[in-house]
Amino acid sequence: MSSGKYSGFSDVARQALLQPQESMLEVKSKKNKLYIGIPKEVSFQENRIPLTPLSVALLVSNGHDVLLESNAGLAANFSDNNYSEQGAQIVYDTKRVYEADIIIKIAPPTMEEIAMMRPGQLLISALQVSTLQPECLHALLAKKITAICFENIEDEGGTLTVVRAMSEIVGATSILIAAEYLSNIFGGKGLMLGGITGVPPTEIVILGAGTVGEYAARTAISLGAEVKVFDPSIYKLRRLQNNIGSRIFTSVIQPIVLEKAVTGCDVVIGAMRADDGRSPCLVSETTVSKMKPNSVIIDVSIDQGGCFETSEVTNHTHPVFRKYDVIHYCVPNIASRVARTATYALTNIFAPILLDIGEQGGLKNVIWKKSGIRNAVYIYQGHLTNKHMAERFGIPCKDLDLLVAANH
Repeated sequence: MSSGKYSGFSDVARQALLQPQESMLEVKSKKNKLYIGIPKEVSFQENRIPLTPLSVALLVSNGHDVLLESNAGLAANFSDNNYSEQGAQIVYDTKRVYEADIIIKIAPPTMEEIAMMRPGQLLISALQVSTLQPECLHALLAKKITAICFENIEDEGGTLTVVRAMSEIVGATSILIAAEYLSNIFGGKGLMLGGITGVPPTEIVILGAGTVGEYAARTAISLGAEVKVFDPSIYKLRRLQNNIGSRIFTSVIQPIVLEKAVTGCDVVIGAMRADDGRSPCLVSETTVSKMKPNSVIIDVSIDQGGCFETSEVTNHTHPVFRKYDVIHYCVPNIASRVARTATYALTNIFAPILLDIGEQGGLKNVIWKKSGIRNAVYIYQGHLTNKHMAERFGIPCKDLDLLVAANH
């Protein structure tokens, strides 16, 4: 057989062995194994969770440990079984979750939760500066916690990535909510949002041309509604026009023009935000009283005070009230209404950050690279690093670069 048609094969193989071969690179071991705890949210009607089961699987496959408090994902329709199948450790004692090195959650920590934390932990959560209590900040500082405010995490383009994602959800969802309350089932006008052939479209006024306004306009246009957008910034109005790709009615804030549009429309979305402090109140009580009966107001900015003089905070259990026969929807946390979608959006941001912290050998190395997480660090090892908060609470502020360099 060796002298047959395969006789030359051994010679070819022998020559191949004499050729330079690829060397196998050493597989680097994990620089830092993470011990991550996900507690169940105790904040009122907070239904989101920071990580999905598949993101947990990704972290576990990279050598990290994830502790999940039982039923933490239930409000977003993720069961304990979904997480345990992907490698999460389900625990029934809240205190045990807070033994982890990294605590990641949605709502800002309460005093009870801070009491369960141990010194030197890393906390990733929302901050909500406008409602932050001084005692919570002092408690975090006293325990030398390193805290990341996820609202301030930036992506590669400098955009506040979590805020952007939640704003996209809120903008689109606000139109779907408006469609519900225009129907007979919820005591509305009995209109289908957008209309059909031969029937005039519903009219929607959007206050604000930011991300919320843009995605509200996109959704309304796709449903066939007639949309008008108001904003004091010509730049934002022009950007919205270009991003949407179709010509719609846009205007700066002219009181007479705005009042005419609001009193003649079917739905008004309030999406004006303030960089700091209260959102601008653009629609007076007098104007609301002139609106059509059973019209719908959705005040997305209610967490900053609201865009309408008649707005009052509501919740998901009792989301609406009527004033001047106008339906008011003023729920602050609209993203929790679609908690599963919001969780998918958040996990796309948090999972890569956690993996990066593990690969880089800790948060200090991630900060040292000047990553988008840097501006989100407001406490580093018990030192306040946010100048705005330092001025507000009268606490000395330390330079983050110097703190990191001292420990790098």
